[in-house]
Amino acid sequence: MLTELFAIEKDFSPRPVLHASGLSMILRDPSYRVLVAADPEDRPVGMVSLHILLSTAEGGKVGLLEDLIVTEKYRGRGLGRALLMEVDSIVRRECLIRLQLLADRCNTRALEFYAKQGWSPTSLIVLRKR
Repeated sequence: MLTELFAIEKDFSPRPVLHASGLSMILRDPSYRVLVAADPEDRPVGMVSLHILLSTAEGGKVGLLEDLIVTEKYRGRGLGRALLMEVDSIVRRECLIRLQLLADRCNTRALEFYAKQGWSPTSLIVLRKR
């Protein structure tokens, strides 16, 4: 699924070995949550990760949503919305003050999906250094 996700995003490219390594680290760290949606045969068809961070701006715990993907075959069936609803449950349970995510500005389908789920853009921009 991560290979499919990173094929969509302009800033990344599919690199399965790196994706597997990163996902393995996430699964071992208790400050992260990974939620998976499965098909009737219990095969994964969607996922999202939630990273719990501390914010000096907010004075407490916040969440960073990453890697939301539903495989092409299963899109439009409510799985992405269901994953976000489950994230919202974790946000309430963990008393997170803010939830944010990064989205590819050219992925209009994803941006429309997030807008329908109540997400809105901010004035912040993303900068990166390698």
